[in-house]
Amino acid sequence: MRKEPGRSFIERAATRLRIIPNVDQPEAGGIERLSSGPTLTNYPPPEKWDDWTEYEARGWTRKQKKSYQIVPTICFNCEAACGLLAYVDRESGEVRKFEGHPLHPGSRGRNCAKGPATINQIQDPNRILYPMKRKGPRGSGEWERVGWEEALEDIGGRIRRAIREDRRTEIMYHVGRPGFEHQHMERVFRAWGVDAHNSHTNVCSSSGRFGYQIVGGFDRPSPDYANARAIVLVSAHLESGHYFNPHAQRIIESKMKGGKLIVLDPRLSNSAAMADYWLPTRPGSEAAVLLAMVNVILQEGLYDGKFLHDWTNWREYLKNRWPGRDPDSFEEFIEGLKEEYARFTPEYAEAESGVPAERILEAARVIGEAAPAVAAHTWRAACAGNLGGWAVSRALAFLNVVTGSWGRKGGTNPNGWNKWLPRFWEEAPPQKVWNELTYPLEYPLAANEMSFLLPHFLMEGRGRLEVYFSRVVNPVWTYPDGFSWIEALTNEEYIGCHVALTPTWNETAYFADYVLPLGHGPERHDVMSQETHSGVWLSFRQPVLREAARRRGEDVKYTYETNPGEVWEDDEFWIELSWRIDPDGSLGIRRHFESPYEPGRKLTTEDYYRWIFENVVPGLPERAAEEGLTPLEYMRRYGAFEVKREVYERNMRELAAEELEGARVEEDGTITNEKSRTEGVLRANRLMPHVGVMVDGKAREGFPTTSGKLEIWSPTLAAWGWEEYATPGYIKSHVHPENLEEGQLVLNATFRLPTLIHTRSGNSKWLNEISNKNPLWINPDDAGPRGIETGDLVRVTTEIGYFVNHAWVTESIAPGVVACSHHLGRWRRKEDRADRWSNSLVDITRDENGGWRLRQIEGPGPYESSDPDTERIFWSDGGVHQNLTFPVHPDPISGMHCWHQAVFVEKAHPGDRYGDVYVDTNKSREVYRRWLSMTRPGPLENGLRRPPVFDRPYRPDEECFYVRR
Repeated sequence: MRKEPGRSFIERAATRLRIIPNVDQPEAGGIERLSSGPTLTNYPPPEKWDDWTEYEARGWTRKQKKSYQIVPTICFNCEAACGLLAYVDRESGEVRKFEGHPLHPGSRGRNCAKGPATINQIQDPNRILYPMKRKGPRGSGEWERVGWEEALEDIGGRIRRAIREDRRTEIMYHVGRPGFEHQHMERVFRAWGVDAHNSHTNVCSSSGRFGYQIVGGFDRPSPDYANARAIVLVSAHLESGHYFNPHAQRIIESKMKGGKLIVLDPRLSNSAAMADYWLPTRPGSEAAVLLAMVNVILQEGLYDGKFLHDWTNWREYLKNRWPGRDPDSFEEFIEGLKEEYARFTPEYAEAESGVPAERILEAARVIGEAAPAVAAHTWRAACAGNLGGWAVSRALAFLNVVTGSWGRKGGTNPNGWNKWLPRFWEEAPPQKVWNELTYPLEYPLAANEMSFLLPHFLMEGRGRLEVYFSRVVNPVWTYPDGFSWIEALTNEEYIGCHVALTPTWNETAYFADYVLPLGHGPERHDVMSQETHSGVWLSFRQPVLREAARRRGEDVKYTYETNPGEVWEDDEFWIELSWRIDPDGSLGIRRHFESPYEPGRKLTTEDYYRWIFENVVPGLPERAAEEGLTPLEYMRRYGAFEVKREVYERNMRELAAEELEGARVEEDGTITNEKSRTEGVLRANRLMPHVGVMVDGKAREGFPTTSGKLEIWSPTLAAWGWEEYATPGYIKSHVHPENLEEGQLVLNATFRLPTLIHTRSGNSKWLNEISNKNPLWINPDDAGPRGIETGDLVRVTTEIGYFVNHAWVTESIAPGVVACSHHLGRWRRKEDRADRWSNSLVDITRDENGGWRLRQIEGPGPYESSDPDTERIFWSDGGVHQNLTFPVHPDPISGMHCWHQAVFVEKAHPGDRYGDVYVDTNKSREVYRRWLSMTRPGPLENGLRRPPVFDRPYRPDEECFYVRR
């Protein structure tokens, strides 16, 4: 017998005795190839997806085969919407695994660890399978199973009464990353006539959005990494940033072609480790570094003069910034820019950031010489961490503008150019109500809803909620000041009924009245399109077991018929609830949830997506017809469709004759018609005073800004009382060294782990096996004087409390900065039912003075369940919940919560235990009021509460933009 290479004596003996299989060679007779061709198959070919056979990974030597139906769907473990193929066992009818979808234009068959781990989530033994209703005090952990009928009637009745009594601001839908386009829910709430949407965005990305919006109208970038010669990241995109997997692929493609990667990050992230230039900036100094690069590019003549001349509002800049100069002289404009940014020398940037001036200078030249192929991106990171963080994204956009790389090949597009959006057969009119619990007068420029201030607003008596939905959001755990959320959620005078729409238990659902199980990603429908690269695509998330059953010829009317237990999907929930709210159609709501093909019949998911695919997706009907399929059949089969291979310079599009009918050219070069002059014209959800702009003697589309161009001078900031920030600048952070006390360090709490995604990964055994602790990163220069070594318990003290964690002493973090990932520290109390892959058992107490204390009793550990792997949990650390100790820090302009904390770090006190958290919510209220006092509230003298030129998610009727006096 052949000697097995590298095998131990025991293994060889066991193989001979047939105790274990011979894993080095197949059994006698060889292995039959299951696919044609001389090479291995990367992915099953689509023509075989209905009946695909492959060898079992652990049984191929015994020639064990498994046959599958393969159904395409979308990953739901971050916002990138990467494609997945679900392998449905033809024998058992169960999903066995998820792999990458090779036809998906964004992810191209590749996934990060979170994609395949979807199987853990749908097989989670602790998932919620039936509707639950509390039977004790809210938060007591006492629950009883109820039917969907009871829940829908109660919730629908409450909403119906609120609408009839014109309490339309008392309905709130608080959502994180929903996994479907917001137009879907906008349609629902417009039909109800309520201003109900409340997003997580102001704890996520709103400062990043604000900085981009103030320059170019669109609020997000879409970098063309694959064609870039220089890439600038203010974050960790190769590791865990926005659209991590699709972006990482294309960043590496650029590097393989010689592109240079420049990363600003105080932490040696995976991205920084791959960078050609790692610039470990002090938190909050990033704008100073970026403006120093702009200065170098201006002074050394590396700027794109024609682009600046054609596509910026330089005349408006001259008129307002340099009123004594010739407003029509482009040369004067360039000189003005040079003078304004001359103070941002590399040496000044070094003093602010700690990055050597020569490195900043070298990186700036690389960027200037690579123009216009300069792709850049920031999202959370510095924008989310700092007071004035929006100045970072604005400075990065300004860098793109100066290099002429905005909208050019290899550069950075506005996100709206690379994103497909749905529309519907009938649109309900915009709601005629404005909810000041989400958009209060103190924050007229807030990029998104002020959701993290909700507990404070409720406690101040600004309003109440009759029905509060939480969906894909967990503010008790994810948001700052979570104990204030517990205080608000447990007060029934503030919230009449809290409905948690979730497939898994979480820290916010513990304090609900109803917990209703809506499905995981592969258990529901929706459409997704994201700006992953220079093209445009959409993908179709579908409930894989329902689609597999349909292909087998089974008649399935509702998704819950094939989902486990009584798990519903979102679409069918909102349709059914809308019918319960308006059972006889008298409120005018029900009609919007009737079939477009058969008025009067209840809308189905098949009606909904059939109409969209037949009517709204350019090229899809024709492509489907080529294969003898309807558009819906095509999307069910392939799950993705590329609308456009690439999009560049859409601002240059010449307007059609019908767009110019009745138009005239204004003195500032904008093109207007009667409607734009009197009412405004909606474009990209922004109200424009024009329909386009004249450039090079031609009428062009331009950008969705007041001027139709990229705005170096912001008339919006000037008009709303912030003229000192009307041009790109540098705002010193609340954690700038000038604002720190002696001995304080800056806590970077915004960095993500590539294997986790907020609450959603908590019930994934594979992901938690990989990542289950979040120690405090600290530089040796800071650890040494404090007597701290790796593994030591340390107390980290914030403005309102402290937490206790282990230290990790490393040079991978800049001096003066400590860091702790925000993905860990999940918890459950004795009375709660959460999983134990990630949750630590805790005891929570409150003293009479407003102090809250959380103490870990035990970490994750083995237990019995239907999944044998729960008895194999070997890790006992679930991390520390640091966010509880953070007070709210609302940026007075963008509204973004500023995550970075000024902290004292010291060795743990006697009696401190790992995972301890203490918070005084009285102090959190004081901090809230101090930051609130930094605002410059609206409205303007004419009653305008928000610039109409700004995006306003779930935009109400334009009359609501004015305060009724």
